[in-house]
Amino acid sequence: MSIKVIGAGHGRTGTHSLKLALEELGFGRCYHMSELLEHPEHIQHWEALYSGNPVDWNALFDGYQATVDYPANLCYQKILTNYPDAKVILTVRDPESWYDSVRSTTNRVNFQKPWQLLSLVLRLPFSSYLQHLMRVFKLAFNYWQLAFDGKFKNKAYAIQKYLDYNQKVQNTVLANNLLLYNIKDGWEPLCQFLNKPIPNTDFPHSNDRQSFHALQQQGMSPYFEKARRLQQASRL
Repeated sequence: MSIKVIGAGHGRTGTHSLKLALEELGFGRCYHMSELLEHPEHIQHWEALYSGNPVDWNALFDGYQATVDYPANLCYQKILTNYPDAKVILTVRDPESWYDSVRSTTNRVNFQKPWQLLSLVLRLPFSSYLQHLMRVFKLAFNYWQLAFDGKFKNKAYAIQKYLDYNQKVQNTVLANNLLLYNIKDGWEPLCQFLNKPIPNTDFPHSNDRQSFHALQQQGMSPYFEKARRLQQASRL
């Protein structure tokens, strides 16, 4: 099995909705940030990549036919080099809207209650999963540092980097192999690009700002909530 679709768009441009759409169109499992939470063994591949070491792409993407979101989007060129027949989708949205969404969601992961942070610190030495989670967050932090030169809080600078990145994708991927895509456009342009029939279902929309904030109001980020569910399942 090989990668057939590469999502090059930054997070908060509808990447999770695209993941669900691609899976519904028959592209099997789609690699997303969430995979790092469910598969601790994957972190070593991404740490190797960002350290400049070789990556076994076939081992990393075993069982997957598509990728979207962090951390794969930042290395879309390397993935395309290894899977040259793959099609590339660049998800985009209004830059101001994108920045505000990132600032109020993924760039604002926090604990609203001190006891939750204390609980994490106390459990960390005894939980291999929490240790893994810290490696994932460290990788995510390094990703943002790399992508935005550590200046994401500078709105004008971050938006310009976002626009520069999108332009770079358009300059480096052959036009006939690239879809510039806003998920608000729904099924038609996506299916036309991928030569797939349009499903008789609504286009999936998930992980919006409201659902993200609903979990944060419980005092945790969605990532920690997922970790909690996985840990509970492992005890069953």
